[in-house]
Amino acid sequence: MLKTFLTGAVGYPALELLWRGRTHPTMALAGGMSMLLIRRASRMRGGLMPRAMLCGAGITAIEYLIGRRWNRTHRIWDYRRQPLNLHGQICLPYSLLWCGLSATVLAVLDGTKR
Repeated sequence: MLKTFLTGAVGYPALELLWRGRTHPTMALAGGMSMLLIRRASRMRGGLMPRAMLCGAGITAIEYLIGRRWNRTHRIWDYRRQPLNLHGQICLPYSLLWCGLSATVLAVLDGTKR
């Protein structure tokens, strides 16, 4: 479980650094929690896409909760200009991106079970 958390805690900020060129320590927490969620979903029955959508929704919820706690002034990230955003903390385009990334990770995890 610790290895899974640490994988996300390193991977999530690394993705942010590649995507935006900057990150914040709270993203390590979000990444660790997100990876635990994906790992749990990898053990569930069902198709890849429903599990990926569940993970995408979960990661979006994690981002929203962390954002409402630490990103109140929009200094870490700001989605107010993105379509279909909620308080500038989350938005539909990034939620869909999380679904896609989750599907990729789930496919890899599913492949390692064989």
